[in-house]
Amino acid sequence: MLMTQQADIGLIGLAVMGQNLVLNMTDHGFKVAVYNRSREKTDEFLAAEPDNENLLGCFSIEELISSLAAPRKIMLMVKAGEVVDLFIEQLLPYLDEGDIIIDGGNSLYTDSQRRTDYLAEKGIQFIGTGVSGGEEGARYGPSIMPGGNVAAWASVKPIFQAIAAKADDAPCCDWVGDGGAGHYVKMVHNGIEYGDMQLIAESYHLMRYGLGLSADECQTVFAEWNTGLLDSYLIEITAEILKFKDEDGAPLVDKILDAAGQKGTGKWTGISSLELGIPVTLITESVYSRCLSALKDERIKAQAHFGEIPPTPAMSEQEKAEMLQAIHDALYASKIISYAQGYMLMREAAKEFSWQLNYGGIALMWRGGCIIRSTFLGEIKNAYEANPELSNLLLADFFSNALQKSAANWRKAVIFAIQRQIPTPALSSALTFFDGYKSATLPANMIQAQRDYFGAHTYERIDAPRGTFFHTDWIQSGGRVSSTTYEV
Repeated sequence: MLMTQQADIGLIGLAVMGQNLVLNMTDHGFKVAVYNRSREKTDEFLAAEPDNENLLGCFSIEELISSLAAPRKIMLMVKAGEVVDLFIEQLLPYLDEGDIIIDGGNSLYTDSQRRTDYLAEKGIQFIGTGVSGGEEGARYGPSIMPGGNVAAWASVKPIFQAIAAKADDAPCCDWVGDGGAGHYVKMVHNGIEYGDMQLIAESYHLMRYGLGLSADECQTVFAEWNTGLLDSYLIEITAEILKFKDEDGAPLVDKILDAAGQKGTGKWTGISSLELGIPVTLITESVYSRCLSALKDERIKAQAHFGEIPPTPAMSEQEKAEMLQAIHDALYASKIISYAQGYMLMREAAKEFSWQLNYGGIALMWRGGCIIRSTFLGEIKNAYEANPELSNLLLADFFSNALQKSAANWRKAVIFAIQRQIPTPALSSALTFFDGYKSATLPANMIQAQRDYFGAHTYERIDAPRGTFFHTDWIQSGGRVSSTTYEV
């Protein structure tokens, strides 16, 4: 039986995220038609919402499409990859020119670019949108990052901006850019999330095993940090996690296996950084840290082979307090590096794919609803509003001053970790990047000489214009300069 009611939007995929987005939409007065491959899932969802007049259950693709007002808007909340393409093909026979397909999953940005182009040829508009905030965000206000076919934006804007989180009364949702831009920005968001989580975990590890603090003492520290410069969702939930006790009264976190999982978006960020030649070192170290954590059995054997880490030397309360401040400053400074690297990557991707990204607007979209939301993001927005052509966040006064103020304690915390044999790959790589970025001279001249020696790859000279390349016959010249110049 075909539907005659006119729903504002249809949604396919009634897992938790899909259900919560639907309820968010219906709460805001939008009529939503829903469909799931499993009829039982649809029946269960409808049964749980018997009085929701804005909810319309459908049991076939054709039924779903016939229930929608033109232009039809169908949002897919299904597993990224082939499943999205399969649903697109099922939808196409029932759609008219100008109808809109929205992919709200964690899709790879190149897939979103491909789908935008493919559907445009068929007269169908496509939006690939990042949705961040987890289950709670989906239900009460996520961060939404749409990209794709800009012609579709006017039709979905009222819905997306109504259900999005709000920061200073502004919706954490705006158009990102063409093609795969929305999912690219979501990918970078997730990469920064990987970095933030690793930085917090390393800071916790330094407290617990470097300073010998109990879980309760660590909880107190994180709760306090959440009231200052580090105020953020991830710091907040870290304090909540440390508060949680198992049935025997012991901290639950101590009983969780130290082998972290991942779903791929952090890896995608690292791959993109390599493809574009942008040193997103902190995020890639965070991905590798999860990979290393997964080698649990090997790590147990290695510890037995190399011996236990020496016990923590006794420290006075004053020394502990000073080191806690050092860890705080290291975490804050490293967080700045993580965001700066993420923005470097987005800036290069915008050049590569001809996207017009609003960097301050992206920070605004991340200020509420999403996993990396924090007061910190307001300063990023301010930096790009003051200078839209800002080449790097580290050069903005706020962040430059913050790094210089934190530098001494940052180094102190990393040295402390090395002395205690506590791995801090994210905190350390952030410091190394900072030192490299602000160094006018790096040892790459030796690398270029080596490359020219064994492979005749040429090099540039500091006393010649950029773009003028030289090659030296290092062996036959007997140590004397004998170069060939190449104009490029």
